[in-house]
Formats: sequence, C-alpha cells, structure tokens
Amino acid sequence: MAYKICVIRGDGIGNDVIDAGLKLLSHIDIDFDYTYAEAGYECYLKNGTSIPQKTIEACRNADATFFGAVSSPPDIVDYKSAIVTLRKELDLFVNIRPIRSLPIEISRPNIDIVIMRENTEGMYKGIEREENGVAIAERHISEKASRRLAEFTYKYARDNKRKRVTIVHKANVLRKTCGLFRRTVLDVSKKYLDIETEEVIVDAMAMRLIKEPERFDVVITTNLFGDILSDEASQLVGGLGISPSGNIGEKTGIFEPVHGSAPKYAGKDIANPTATFLSAAMMLDFLGERMEGDRIRDSVFKTFSDGNKTKDLGGNLGTLAFTEAIINNLK
Repeated sequence: MAYKICVIRGDGIGNDVIDAGLKLLSHIDIDFDYTYAEAGYECYLKNGTSIPQKTIEACRNADATFFGAVSSPPDIVDYKSAIVTLRKELDLFVNIRPIRSLPIEISRPNIDIVIMRENTEGMYKGIEREENGVAIAERHISEKASRRLAEFTYKYARDNKRKRVTIVHKANVLRKTCGLFRRTVLDVSKKYLDIETEEVIVDAMAMRLIKEPERFDVVITTNLFGDILSDEASQLVGGLGISPSGNIGEKTGIFEPVHGSAPKYAGKDIANPTATFLSAAMMLDFLGERMEGDRIRDSVFKTFSDGNKTKDLGGNLGTLAFTEAIINNLK
C-alpha cells in the first residue's frame, strides 16, 4: 500500500528543493501516492488566500505533508501564515528540530540536540489588537498543550536513549504563562526518573547554546522561544540550509526545511536541498520507515564527507548536481 503524501511546493526556492526532494524519494524503496496543493504568497495573489480550505483538507487526509517554503510578507495586515495556520488547523502540537553536527568545515563537532517546541499556541496564537496607540498581543499557554508536549518529549527521550531534558522558560518574569508551562513539564518529568531534568532561563540558554552546545540533549520550550533558539542553534552546524523540521500531531505530520523561500534565488539551481532531504528522512521516520530515513541521513553524511557541497557551504555544486550526489550515495 502506498503512503498518501500531500506536496506543497510553496514559493521561491520551495519549488526547487521540493522537486529535489521528490527526485530523492523516487529512489527510496517505498511507494508514495502524491497529491498536490497550493499555499503561500503566490497562492494568495492567485486566490486571495495563502491557505485555501481545500489545501487544509488535503493535508488532513494525507498520511503526511511534504512542505517547501512560503513567503509571509509583513506589510499585508490580513495575511495569514500558511504553515502557522496548518499547525493550528491540524493540531500539530509539537515542532521537532534536530540540530546535529555534519562533516563540513563550518559545523562545530559533537552537537546532537533535539529541540521540542510547542507548536499551536503561545505568542503565535496571533491574538493582537491596537488601543490608543498601544499594540497588544496575548500569549496563551495551556496546561493541556504543555502536558502533551511534555509527554511526547519524555517518551521520545526514553525511546531514543536520550539522557537529559532541558526545560527552557522565563518563569522568573512571566510567572503565569511560563510558570504554568514549567510546572506542567516538571510534573510530567516525575514519571521519567531515568531521564535527567534541568531548567534554564531562556536568555541564559541563548548564551549557553553558543558557549557549550555539546552538553545539551533534548530541549523543551514554548513556541516563540523554540523558534528563536532553534534558528540560533542551526548556525552552529551549518545554517538554515541544512536544518530540517517536523510538525507532528496525533494523526498526521508536516515536514519542511526551516529556511525561507529566498525568491531571488528561485530557479537558479543554487538552493541547498539538504534541509529538505533531512525533512524527508523525518517524514519516513514518522511513517514508520526508519530504515529508509536512515538511508537518507547516511547518504547526506557520506556526501559531505566526500567533499561534495553546495555553494552556500563553500562547495561548487548546484541543486541538481548535489541531489545526484546524494542519490549516488544511497546505500
């Protein structure tokens, strides 16, 4: 039986990296039944919305969604972020961002962090208003969302033989919202005494990610903090061009590179598809095909070890040539 995969190319280099990802997946020993849907800024210009209802339903009915990159222009007040909307509509409550060293010169060695970010609430609820020259945003943190994220995180840590979970918060100042998140995660941690639990205030965490990233294992935090810290951490191992992510819920998941749409580079055969390839590997893990996911990860490591890199990493390969190198190294 073939897995049902919804494909959303999105904007800019989203088209380039998704095409490369689909080419790579055609060399995996699994059958896929693809459907294609629209989302992003080009979709907005065409349809008056960045995320049509039929796209939401296509993702809802798929086993997983393979998502490129979309533009989110800040000057359009009523513009809805396609990926944020999908996270909420499909209740994709955890965003997983692995940060792992690669055999390239700009990557610091011995880093292997998994950042677990709450994915449906916090500041990204998008509840904002203006009153008498004051802009106000509401931050929603619930016990339910915090608990299910914590349960997922600690189970992941145990299943993957991880030894430490670091809770990142700002409960010393945000005593209600971060306080609730902190208390809930600590409560869940009591069921996992085989895993060490520590707390770090978010500003100290930003510093320590630079100073001593090697000591961190699994990190659990709120939506906005996780977004910022994971982008910071990605720079330690090579940048956003190699950073994958998975948005996971009870029934389905969306897998996407962390980078943006970079429209000025679209169609020029220079986009780095590594993050998309590693996101595809995460999608295979989610589908229960870990062996095939590992084949992709092993090929990425071997390709870099052989000295084959895209231009953003100091190499000379374009998107297509790098994709062929990855395919040739699949074991």
